[in-house]
Amino acid sequence: MRLWSLHPRYLDAKGLVALWREGLLAQAVLKRATKGYRHHPQLQRFRAQPSPVSAIAAYLRAVHGEAVERGYRFDAGRIAPGGRAPLIAVPQGQLDFEWRHLIAKLEARAPAWREAPGTPDPLAPHPLFRTIPGGIADWERR
Repeated sequence: MRLWSLHPRYLDAKGLVALWREGLLAQAVLKRATKGYRHHPQLQRFRAQPSPVSAIAAYLRAVHGEAVERGYRFDAGRIAPGGRAPLIAVPQGQLDFEWRHLIAKLEARAPAWREAPGTPDPLAPHPLFRTIPGGIADWERR
């Protein structure tokens, strides 16, 4: 499971579809609707929120918004109801780590997409996150 801290605009088509599916899986886990992935480290930052389900729903709404902008038809009805969620802090080092990870994936599967954004400065986080100084997040598997 990879719930990117980076803005979904950086993902190629396969990456965006995978993020949607993994976000829906994360939502099911946080709603206790599945037994798998319950202890996945990337869910820690959502569980730390006042309403974890609202937080993952806000995350998915932004992914859905990116899909709509690209002309994809993701089913918004699969997103749990929920109001606005507070922004979640993400360290700059985490964004940098994820950017390097994403670039490696894109160089292998979508080199033309990889070259399109160049290296943005600064890296934009997913709309649910706000960037703070710091290194790689404690929950990240290295």
